[in-house]
Amino acid sequence: MTYAITGLSPEPFAPLFEMSDAELAARGARRVTADADRGFPCRISLEDARAGEELILLHHVSHDVETPYRSAYAIYVRQGVAAGTWRDAVPPVFEGRPLALRAFGADGMLRSARLAAPGEADRAIRDLFADDAIAYIDAHNAAHGCFAARIERDAA
Repeated sequence: MTYAITGLSPEPFAPLFEMSDAELAARGARRVTADADRGFPCRISLEDARAGEELILLHHVSHDVETPYRSAYAIYVRQGVAAGTWRDAVPPVFEGRPLALRAFGADGMLRSARLAAPGEADRAIRDLFADDAIAYIDAHNAAHGCFAARIERDAA
């Protein structure tokens, strides 16, 4: 069994970087500058922004399903980065962070969940995918609750 973790597509977020701060605020978004090399996890590249890099902090619907498990929260995105992809490995943005892994069936209903301490994500993902009823897993930072990435079965 293999899995793939892919960052969000940058295209939907690109227009945000051309907006004024007032236009962003009208959408509930904010332009921020990372003040440290950790703590500003980009959901496109799946890497932390470096100090001095500009990001947009915005509200994002990560689990857009017609079930009680529809989910949305704040995320950071950076401009000019490609969507990161990892196969059978976890991205840098998972390192050192406790994760909440929410496993869903193809119908968007929650089937299982697991907390993964730093360094335990790979094993927890594999354990959850051992259940054939699990179609995908959404990873969230356990402490702050923000969406980290979608994890899907990889047939490659």
